[in-house]
Amino acid sequence: MKNIFIVVFALICFGAKAQQPASTEIKFPVADPSPADIVYFPLNAPKAKAGDLTKPVIKIVYSRPQKKGRDIFGVLEQFGTVWRFGANESTEVHFFKKVSIGGKKIKAGTYSLFAIPNKETWTIIVNAETDKWGAFTYNPAKDVVRVNVPVKALPKPLEYFSLTFVPINGGANLVIGWDRTLVELPIEFKDPNK
Repeated sequence: MKNIFIVVFALICFGAKAQQPASTEIKFPVADPSPADIVYFPLNAPKAKAGDLTKPVIKIVYSRPQKKGRDIFGVLEQFGTVWRFGANESTEVHFFKKVSIGGKKIKAGTYSLFAIPNKETWTIIVNAETDKWGAFTYNPAKDVVRVNVPVKALPKPLEYFSLTFVPINGGANLVIGWDRTLVELPIEFKDPNK
């Protein structure tokens, strides 16, 4: 009986030891210096309370690089060069319904956003490829639409690359700001003929 007890005890100890993970420690990544963020239109869509019928029309997932004392447009981000519209992975926009940008109708779905900054105007690009890192593999053949928008000056530098929406008649303006630069992209989604 004593031998059986020893065998059972040994099996329990061995079984418990076999279930323990290897001695390698799990290493989690450090916080990214360009944190990911999300902006919705309407802005309160993700915070809707019970009974609130607010539904999102647009959702943008992007990373927010910082100025860190640097000159941004024309220096860090060269004029005339395709830019990833943030940091890290390509910025992605999800349209929950059909929209129109620059007169081009775009189906509901997920797309990437890129920009070509210049001193007086930016070209904003909606591209069909998603899940890419930066603009390194940007493929202009996958562009859905390109729209030129004027550059405005911010009165004081904005530390983080920032996106928000402002409602307009028939849609919303995507407002883009960083350093001393501000641009707006009109997005229409309310068709008065429907």
